[in-house]
Amino acid sequence: MIEAKNLGMRYGRGKQLALEDINFFIDRNEFVFFVGSSGAGKSTLMKLIIRELKPTEGLLKVFNRDVGRLPRHRLPYLRRNIGMVFQDFRLMEERTVQDNVAFAMIVTGSSRREIKRRVPGVLSMVGLEGKAKAKITDLSGGEQQRVGVARAIINRPAMILADEPTGNLDPGTALDIMNLLHTVNLRGTTVLVATHNREIVDRFKKRVLYLDNGRLVGDEQKGIYTNVH
Repeated sequence: MIEAKNLGMRYGRGKQLALEDINFFIDRNEFVFFVGSSGAGKSTLMKLIIRELKPTEGLLKVFNRDVGRLPRHRLPYLRRNIGMVFQDFRLMEERTVQDNVAFAMIVTGSSRREIKRRVPGVLSMVGLEGKAKAKITDLSGGEQQRVGVARAIINRPAMILADEPTGNLDPGTALDIMNLLHTVNLRGTTVLVATHNREIVDRFKKRVLYLDNGRLVGDEQKGIYTNVH
């Protein structure tokens, strides 16, 4: 599903190094943590996968497509199969919960009938069945992140990318969100989570890719954060 070969990324005229000589393969239905300190390259890698950035070195294939060479007009088709969950939620704050989730379907051209049919089921899955008409500003941080997860999965993508999804949440709420992403994974969706939350990584014991100063320095199945070096 995702293949990186000698992948590298340098920013700006000074060619500041962000990633160097990254190699890995992620198969369908995997659950993978990208871990490392701030500035290690986790978010850069996420941006490369959705082609928000183009790699400056090496090869990155997503869904068997070389994203570095993907024409701009093909990007919507790539991103349609990828759901995103963000640390800062990125929701339309003055709109309702159902409006935020439905918007993800509207931009892909779904019919009103299909939106009306699918949104309630997804809200129920993430534990928000009683909050459909609530405004985002009236929700707790954990509830807002549940809306973020609902929006990410509403179009039934093959893959979910979550960039520090628990960074603004208390430990109990963070665990709830990770359990939700785990459930999504068990239903057949590949899940990639960039995080520096040691407790979450150690608890779930999934595959761990460890980044340090732009290099991949560890890759362990059923890994824990502290023993990846």
